[in-house]
Amino acid sequence: MSQDSPDSLRRTAEEGARLAGRILADRFLDERTIEFKGGIDLVTDADKASEEALLAFIRERHPDHAILAEESGATQGTDSLRWLVDPLDGTTNYSHRVPHFCVSVAVEGPGGVLAGVVYDPMLDELFSAARGQGATLNGRPLRASTVASLNRALLCTGFPYDVRERPEGPVGLFSRLILHAQGMRRTGSAALDLAYVAAGRFDGFFEFGLKPWDIAAGSLLVEEAGGVIRHISGEPFDVLRGDVLASAPALAPALLSEAKRFVDGLREQPPRG
Repeated sequence: MSQDSPDSLRRTAEEGARLAGRILADRFLDERTIEFKGGIDLVTDADKASEEALLAFIRERHPDHAILAEESGATQGTDSLRWLVDPLDGTTNYSHRVPHFCVSVAVEGPGGVLAGVVYDPMLDELFSAARGQGATLNGRPLRASTVASLNRALLCTGFPYDVRERPEGPVGLFSRLILHAQGMRRTGSAALDLAYVAAGRFDGFFEFGLKPWDIAAGSLLVEEAGGVIRHISGEPFDVLRGDVLASAPALAPALLSEAKRFVDGLREQPPRG
C-alpha cells in the first residue's frame, strides 16, 4: 500500500487525532491559559499543545507534505498533498469544561479531500473516511439518515465569530429554518456537527464563516456516508469557502431550496450602514 494512498493517509490521520485527543482529555479538568484572538474567538494552552504534538507526528510520517493548521498557520511542502488540521474544534466548549469538542484532521490533494478524521476524545468516538472507501465510526459503517421532510428533520447550526457584526446570514437562516424543522441544535463544534450528519444523528447542518480546517474532514465524512454537501447557496462545495450546508440525501432538495431562497433574498437587501 502506498504511503500516500487514501487508506494509508486515513490511518495516519486516525493515529494523529487520537494522539492529540489524549492531550485534550488529559488536560480537560486542569486550569488553563486562555487568550483571545478576537472579540469571542479564543485559544487555550491545550489547543497549542495538541497542535504541536499532532504536527510533529504528521511531519515525522510525511515530511514533504504541506500543512495548514488553525493555530500555527501554513507551512509549505514539496509534495502536492496538504494536511488541514484543527487541534481543538469546540474551544469555547472546552474552555468552559463542556465535554463536546474534537480533533479534526484531513489531507487533500489536487482532486479534493482524500482522507478525513474527526475524533471525540471524551466519548472515544473516531469518525473516519477515505475517498471511495466509505465512512466509519469506530470501524462500523456510517450512513446518513433517510429523513425526507423538513418537518421531521433535526437540524444543527453554528454562529461565526463575527456574528455580532454580521448577524443577518446566520441569525436570519436560523430563524427561517426553525419554523420548518422538527428541531434545531447548536452544539459548538462544526466538525462534530458534520460527523453527526454522516452518522444520521443530525439530518442537516448549516453554518457561515467556517475555515478549511473546520470542515475538510467532516465534508468527506458526509460524502462517504451518502450525504449531500454544498454551499448554502446550493453551489458545489469548495473547502476554501466558509459557508456550508450538509444534508441527508432525501432531505437535500427541500433544505437547499429553503436556503437558496434565503440567500437570494439576502443578496437583494441593501448593504448595512
